[in-house]
Amino acid sequence: MTSTAATIVSSAAQTTAQASAAVASASASVNPVAPPWLDPGHNAWQMTAGTLVALQSIPGLVVLYAGWVKHKWSINSAFMAFYAFAAVLVCWVVWGYQMAFGTQMLPLVGYPAISVDLGFELEDSNLPTADLTQAFPQASMVYFQFVFSAITLVIIAGSYLCRMNFIAWMIFVPLWMTFSYTIGAFSIWGGGFLFKYGVIDYSGGYVIHLSSGTAGFVGAWWIGPRLASDRVDAKPSNITLMLVGAGILWTGWNGFNGGDPYAASPDAGVAVLNTNICTATSLLVWTIMDLIFFKKPSVIGAVQGMITGLVAITPAAGVVAGWGAILLGVGSGVVPWISMNILGRTKIMRQVDDTLDVFHTHFVGAIVGGVGTGLWATVKGCEAFGITNPGGAVAGNGRQIGLQIVGALFIIGWNIVWTSLIMMFIKFVCRVPLRMTDEMCEIGDYAIHGEEPYTFEYYNRNYRRVAGYEHPGKLTDEEKAVRELRASKDYKRHDISSGEILGDGVIMGQDPAAGRGSGEIMPDKAVKSD
Repeated sequence: MTSTAATIVSSAAQTTAQASAAVASASASVNPVAPPWLDPGHNAWQMTAGTLVALQSIPGLVVLYAGWVKHKWSINSAFMAFYAFAAVLVCWVVWGYQMAFGTQMLPLVGYPAISVDLGFELEDSNLPTADLTQAFPQASMVYFQFVFSAITLVIIAGSYLCRMNFIAWMIFVPLWMTFSYTIGAFSIWGGGFLFKYGVIDYSGGYVIHLSSGTAGFVGAWWIGPRLASDRVDAKPSNITLMLVGAGILWTGWNGFNGGDPYAASPDAGVAVLNTNICTATSLLVWTIMDLIFFKKPSVIGAVQGMITGLVAITPAAGVVAGWGAILLGVGSGVVPWISMNILGRTKIMRQVDDTLDVFHTHFVGAIVGGVGTGLWATVKGCEAFGITNPGGAVAGNGRQIGLQIVGALFIIGWNIVWTSLIMMFIKFVCRVPLRMTDEMCEIGDYAIHGEEPYTFEYYNRNYRRVAGYEHPGKLTDEEKAVRELRASKDYKRHDISSGEILGDGVIMGQDPAAGRGSGEIMPDKAVKSD
């Protein structure tokens, strides 16, 4: 080696060493508590928004479902939602998040990989396939996207309540999240082909609501219907409790839509305001429709109108103006109402037992919102959201309507196929029945979980005895006195229409004023009246 070459090599080595030292020094000087890429305000809002969405599922939909169904189904319905939330979280951090938002593996999905490595959790958030970065850590993004995935499964549960085998539900949740949700999320949000085409789904009108409405309807067909008596007599156990859950759902939607700019930006404020405008308009329009056609303002109807408004604004939240939110509210108050109360009562639609009408509120509501986004998206709204779409038809971009329809068709088609495949896998490969037996459906919560929603000793002992689970046990002095009184000639029975329950046998979830022969328990002794 010549002296000149040696000098060059030595110089290069020195330069490399200096560069390495500089990098090491820079790394050592970075404050791990406040790295330069971190914006504390954005991070705080993202974690707050994620928590608000989590509250929509637990306790929001847990409470809503428990109050909406007959009280013999309150525990099972609430626990289906509770289980889904927990199961999705574990699957999400082990493989789901990277499939939906990681590096592309196939045209429709990313590589499955864990998201629980501390180095990964602490680094700045980025979506590699979509080429997007955020000013908060990956851990905040993983959690925020998890609560969206979880609520999608919780919404699907609304179609399956009151008869789905719980073991089948336990298998369904991780499979559907893996093979359906991650595909839709990657295709529209994670940098997939619909993202590149320019389909606008601000916060999950397609990824969450259209997919859950489709999967709910298709899965309900595979599972089969509830008992005929439960379909005819489906009075909610507690409408007041429903309103508590509905209120949590509504206010939690501020995080649902307000968190999707991934920043505490001006557009986040627009999304929150539009969400509330559209929801209030939809609720009022639905109530007016009930008054016009049924002559009474239904509280349950108002809740349905609230839900359709929340769904319809979701794909459009920050890209439409306030007047666009009002128009979407009118559409979501009218179109799903017609779908539910007219088309939903036809013989064909009645073939599928969609317990809480998820198809009408989420599938139809999402179509209204998706097409409405194509119509009323504005140029300023798109710019504020950070996308390059030149608005919708109102801004001269009629092509956006076509893109929205293409996106909807893909989500619908994918979910029809994969929901069916998953149901067939559970039924024919795992050999797990999709539906409970009629005997279990007749009893409800106690047959499935060994627990009941209203734990009053006297009430429960009679119920367990009739269900055949245990001996009635020794009666208390008070119960003996009541029996003697009812058997005496001096006891004058109240009219059945007064709502008093006769005898000491009661089955949860059954209306004592309903006619005999519908599965009610008769008194131990015939009660005579003067």
